[in-house]
Amino acid sequence: MRFFFTLILSFATVVSCFCQSGFQFEKNQKKTVIPFQLINNLIFIPIEVNGETLTFLLDTGVEETVLFSLDDKEQVSFFNMEKIMLKGLGSNEAVAAYKSSKNKLDAKGFIDLEHEIYLVLDQEFNFSSQVGIPVNGIIGYHFFKNHLVEIDYDRKKVIVYNESNQKIRKRMAKSYHKESITIENNKPYYVTKVVTAEQSRPCKMLIDTGNSDAIWLFLSEAEDIKLPAKSIQCFLGRGFSGNVYGQRARIDNFSFGNKTFKNPIGTFPDSTSLRSVNFVENRVGSLGGEVLSRFSVFFDYQNNCLYSKPGAKIGNPFNFNMSGLEVQHDGLEWVTQTYQDRSSTAAVFKATQGSDGHVQDNLKIKFELKPVFRIFNVREGSTAAQAGVKKDDRIISINGRNTHYLTIENINELLKSEEGRTIVIEVERKGVILTYKFQLKSIL
Repeated sequence: MRFFFTLILSFATVVSCFCQSGFQFEKNQKKTVIPFQLINNLIFIPIEVNGETLTFLLDTGVEETVLFSLDDKEQVSFFNMEKIMLKGLGSNEAVAAYKSSKNKLDAKGFIDLEHEIYLVLDQEFNFSSQVGIPVNGIIGYHFFKNHLVEIDYDRKKVIVYNESNQKIRKRMAKSYHKESITIENNKPYYVTKVVTAEQSRPCKMLIDTGNSDAIWLFLSEAEDIKLPAKSIQCFLGRGFSGNVYGQRARIDNFSFGNKTFKNPIGTFPDSTSLRSVNFVENRVGSLGGEVLSRFSVFFDYQNNCLYSKPGAKIGNPFNFNMSGLEVQHDGLEWVTQTYQDRSSTAAVFKATQGSDGHVQDNLKIKFELKPVFRIFNVREGSTAAQAGVKKDDRIISINGRNTHYLTIENINELLKSEEGRTIVIEVERKGVILTYKFQLKSIL
């Protein structure tokens, strides 16, 4: 299932490419533990770049490290700049970027002193508003290539192990399910059995931590994979070369990590969005975060292996956003609050008389920055569209909860919660406050 935003980056064209020395441990560390934020099944980790801490999406589906936003940083230095062109998923042409070499990246003692970074200056590729936190870039293959990397989705930790750490190998062999993978074009691939329209076939899939959906299937790459009879047209996300559109439908089942998942929601991107992608031989799709987040996963690129163990979410149903609304973060605004300061006897602020006739003392005014949310897209024919909700409406409250105290994750969880649930949404449109009421309805 896709919670809100699916990020897809596939470098089909990169002008000139040089080897990187790669990440190494300092001071003979046996491992490093990096806490992460999990938003819409996507993993965001802090990494220092030339001394400045930035936030990166950890994405096995990309090769190179990309920066596209430094808005929340005063200054970051880059070296040896060279202009290039990048192309990937989407329907538009290649985009201009810059390549910078000899950068120092430091993830809690896991360091690369000569890292290449690609800087995309077009702010259309900044997806911070879709996840609700400042995101500066994406890191992929070079983080994984030389070391054993564990992603523990339940504990929200990425753990990188030194090869001298043999204790973890014993734990993996005892408690985890081992899968063979191939590393092609510096990305991991896995073969699984997929059943659609009662037809079963082995499918070669990219293992993509940067895709928040469960499973993507490319109809243009496999004639015997059929789109189920019941499907919906959707906006799927933003790639380097434009918006990505396609269909969503429930498929019969597929397998991963010694588990078979029944009736998951499959995503079928349209052929226009895929025209700029160079597929490896026999690839027909991707496995994304909606599946991976149900496990603890070890990536072992050097030995062409993946190890998995079911986590707390393994039995969760595959739901989707039944409202038809796509929500994005639209900045911050100052909110004032008054509260009583019980730590002081001094009257800081005198209010008007309360309902009991007494003057209230010791009141203070507090100013806080709170998030603003806006409707990014409304699916045609959805219950929200039928009720009257429109694109660009600013959300004031949902089911009586002021959105100043919600996150995008809270909102998306509510909109996919259960069929038949009533949603009352208050919005602002051109300065007018409007209230709409609709029910969540599953059409898959």
